[in-house]
Amino acid sequence: MSIFLKYILSIIIFFPLLSALILVFVNKKAEGLLRNLATVLSLAEFAISLFLFIYFKSNTYEFQFIERFSWIREFGASYFLGIDGVSLFMILLTTLMTFVSLLSSYKYIKDHVKEFVILMLVLETFMLGTFASLDVLLFYLFWEFMLIPMYFIIGMWGSGRRIYSAVKFVLYTLAGSLIMLFGLITIFILHYNQTGNFTFNLLKLYNTNIPLTLQIVLFIAIFLGFAVKVPVFPFHTWLPDAHTEAPTAGSVILAGVLLKFGVYGFFRFAIPLMPEAALILTPIILVLAVISIIYGALVSIVQKDLKRLVAFSSVSHMGFIMLGLFAMTAVSVDGSVLQMINHGISTGALFLFVGMLYERRHTRLIADFGGLAKKAPIFAALFMIAVLSSVGLPGLNGFVGEFLILVGSFKQYTIFTIFATSGIIFAAVYLLWMFQRVMFQDITNQKNEDFKDMTLREIMTVLPLIFLMFFIGLYPDVFLSRINPTVVHFVNIIEHNKYAYNLIKAKMGLFNA
Repeated sequence: MSIFLKYILSIIIFFPLLSALILVFVNKKAEGLLRNLATVLSLAEFAISLFLFIYFKSNTYEFQFIERFSWIREFGASYFLGIDGVSLFMILLTTLMTFVSLLSSYKYIKDHVKEFVILMLVLETFMLGTFASLDVLLFYLFWEFMLIPMYFIIGMWGSGRRIYSAVKFVLYTLAGSLIMLFGLITIFILHYNQTGNFTFNLLKLYNTNIPLTLQIVLFIAIFLGFAVKVPVFPFHTWLPDAHTEAPTAGSVILAGVLLKFGVYGFFRFAIPLMPEAALILTPIILVLAVISIIYGALVSIVQKDLKRLVAFSSVSHMGFIMLGLFAMTAVSVDGSVLQMINHGISTGALFLFVGMLYERRHTRLIADFGGLAKKAPIFAALFMIAVLSSVGLPGLNGFVGEFLILVGSFKQYTIFTIFATSGIIFAAVYLLWMFQRVMFQDITNQKNEDFKDMTLREIMTVLPLIFLMFFIGLYPDVFLSRINPTVVHFVNIIEHNKYAYNLIKAKMGLFNA
């Protein structure tokens, strides 16, 4: 067991890649075997990742399960892995959502099944590597490699304008990533000039002394790379297209995991590396976050397509997460991290239900439905739980995250928080109104008379997410107790930077009520 735990991060990262290599040797005509093998292997991957949770020490902010080997000695690059309370749950979320995505694709993916399951497993390796990397070069490589399988998943198995959406997704993300790379390389060079040592070790780069003016320039560069991934208004326009055209499994991974990389990047890289610039630019970023909340919600209200409605709701919900992170209080950041998990679970579930609707009726237009609760009561009940979770009903997961974000942000940035709160009201409008039009009323379209209730496989697909909605809503401390030490340390880094802290405190009067 000790050897297993010593290399557990490498095992978790590369097990999906090994699984993909195994599937390469399976006959592509044996589609049932390919689906079953990929699903079982992804479930085994999730089971392995649970060992991180079991053996994780919740009373420290220090990185755990450290693995480090010299890689490119001349440039100080190393294979350096480790996780804290934040990356722990991002890894667990990734392994869970990959399993759920593969389980959901049994009916939807009918062509090139072998290629699809292999790409999903390869994508999982790159996502996990990004969350676990503590070497900046290693992080960036995993970050960029994620684009390749996601591009093919959207472009090959998407619908309608799938090629356009896939190319748009890649161009937006790649453009932001290249600008981000400029910022990271500049920090790397600065550290070498100050110490005489080459290193991509993130923990050492934290100690780089960056002049304030350059901090602001570099923060903006790195901000653009991560903001596209969140996405924050006005860098969000790729998201509705990618979600709308992606297959259900692709949408679940996009919402459940990929959107979290932007916020994770701010938490792990941008803010700790350039705390003064982060604090000075916080009011501008909060303006963008609040615009994202309100804009995403208002656009969701007028959507006629179910998938676009859920896609724009992600813009709104991710705005809440950005608000909590950049309010930079322990409570708000706790809520932000927890809400990253919640959003992945709730919005991932919504995309699953929309996918089931599309598989049965081959339409996503809200007007084409109505009265489905009479024909599919199990579907209606579970769909309702996912909707209420996304709305933020007390007792479900969404409430805890949003409550912590708003409470933690209110004292620091009152006006921003008041405006952001309207997003909760709008969320209730667009989600409950959508649910009412799809599930209730009379059946006016005769095609809905033959609507089938959920199969056992479909119930098993959403059941883990439904369970987590209740579990996090009722027992959030299981998660917060492991997240909080890392968050407190993060906030202390900001507050201990006296120049930045005093500067932002002096400016806060401009933005508070």
